[in-house]
Parts: sequence; C-alpha cells; structure tokens
Amino acid sequence: MEKRIKVSTGSSWEPVVGYSRAVRVGNRIEVAGTTAVRDGKPVGLNDAYAQTVCALEIIKESLEKLGAKLSDVVRTRMFVTDISKWEEIGKAHGEFFRDIRPVATMVEVKSLIEPELLVEIEAEAIVTEEE
Repeated sequence: MEKRIKVSTGSSWEPVVGYSRAVRVGNRIEVAGTTAVRDGKPVGLNDAYAQTVCALEIIKESLEKLGAKLSDVVRTRMFVTDISKWEEIGKAHGEFFRDIRPVATMVEVKSLIEPELLVEIEAEAIVTEEE
C-alpha cells in the first residue's frame, strides 16, 4: 500500500469538515477546493481576478509541500459565483497555466462557503520523473 501524505493550510474548516488541503498517494496529488483565504480572512474582496490568483498561489504552495510543481497539474476545476467574470478568472488561470495547459472546467455555482468568496479551485496533479 502506498503512503498517504497530507497537507493542511490551517484553515478553520479543515478539522471541522475533516479534510486536507491536499493529499498525495504515490505520484498522484488531489488538491481540495481552494479559495482566497489567508489567515482566516477572505482576500481580494469583490475582485475575481485577485481571488483566483490567491487560490492558485495556495494550490502552488500545497503542491510544492508534496514535492510537485504547477507543471504536474493535469486538471483544474473552477467554481465561480458569477460566470460573467470568466475573463478575469481565465486571465489569472492563464498566467499560471498558459504553457502547462491542463484540462480545465469553469462552472457557475449559487454560492461558496463565505459570501465574499467568488472563486473556488480544485486541482489534480500527476508527478512524473524528471527528464
């Protein structure tokens, strides 16, 4: 059985709901839905671009703690509360993934866990050997 390695970001929701920010088993990493929250407070209020950047920075940090990098990401899922902001969200996503080009999904949802949050992003990564 392969070892399971977990990463926490210290979110107040993690112990209550019972989840980790990211889990690595073998060469596979799953990153939970990640929002723009730092030190327990939403950042980038009313700014979908800034919230997307923040969420992707948290995802990048979580991947690095598990020995991966953004180039290992094969899928992202973006849950957004206002699909009309897709260009702002897509611009930020493109700044992180323009050359990597994982498969991606963007879906509008009614709301997220906090009303100030506009974007939540999941990621899947497969760590491959260096060439």
